[in-house]
Amino acid sequence: MTMTSTADRATDHALPYRHYDEVAEHTAALVIRSYSSSFGLASRLLAAPVRRDVHNIYALVRIADEIVDAPRPGQSVDQRRAALDALEEQTHAAMTTGASSNLVVHAFARTARRTGIDQALTAPFFASMRMDLEHANHDADSLATYIYGSAEVVGLMCVHAFLADEPHRKARYDQLAPGARRLGAAFQKINFLRDIGADSMELGRRYLVGLDPKRPSAEAWHGWLDDIDQDLSCAQEAIPLLPSGTRVAVCAAHDLFAELATRLRAVAPEDACRSRVRVPGPAKARIAGAAALRRGQPRRVNA
Repeated sequence: MTMTSTADRATDHALPYRHYDEVAEHTAALVIRSYSSSFGLASRLLAAPVRRDVHNIYALVRIADEIVDAPRPGQSVDQRRAALDALEEQTHAAMTTGASSNLVVHAFARTARRTGIDQALTAPFFASMRMDLEHANHDADSLATYIYGSAEVVGLMCVHAFLADEPHRKARYDQLAPGARRLGAAFQKINFLRDIGADSMELGRRYLVGLDPKRPSAEAWHGWLDDIDQDLSCAQEAIPLLPSGTRVAVCAAHDLFAELATRLRAVAPEDACRSRVRVPGPAKARIAGAAALRRGQPRRVNA
């Protein structure tokens, strides 16, 4: 009979749980690799522990988005709403208990508990996802609420991940939160412009107030791009204040979306409605490399 110590038995007992945690986090990483080339590229520039947490955050966001935007054939709005409600319930339960049978939820809950993300951020996110099932056309107030929950809170979740191991986290969070919100808002508005044709024709949604997807005026188009430039300009002021292990990655993401804004400004609005504007892979690599060479100092945006 082989004798084992109490410590050995405790380690053996913990192994199944550790393996499940690792599988959950590998699943979250697979989600970002499969769905987002730009965000995935930028996230690879993060230090490993922070990269894991950002992947876990993104994976939950992506799954919720899929429920709302990619229904299965024959799936009704009520069924999608029920699926979204169930995901929110699973997420909040796992944030309390630390575990879930849903691998993506499990990975997110581990990050949330480790970094201090709470329902003050997750509840607005799910509320905005629910708005996509209810709102076809936004006004200024509903759009601001939607962008806060769908994009700004995701930036705030990432700030929690960035600061997880830093002292004086509350003061640092308060310092970085405004820039994170403006960067998240810029990302969302750029995606609205890139996807204006699909959002209108396939999903029946109209996000950007004053911009008619069927007859997009140059004045309204450039007005929204001016607004995006203001967001990017404000956000770039906060990037040098980030922890050193996150600065290059956030700078790369900022610059990738700034490049998208530049390309959107260079095309006719009606053309952008017909064909999604993209940054080619080699250009993305150059932008990320340039951000690394500048050590995370973003290129200037003309606001």
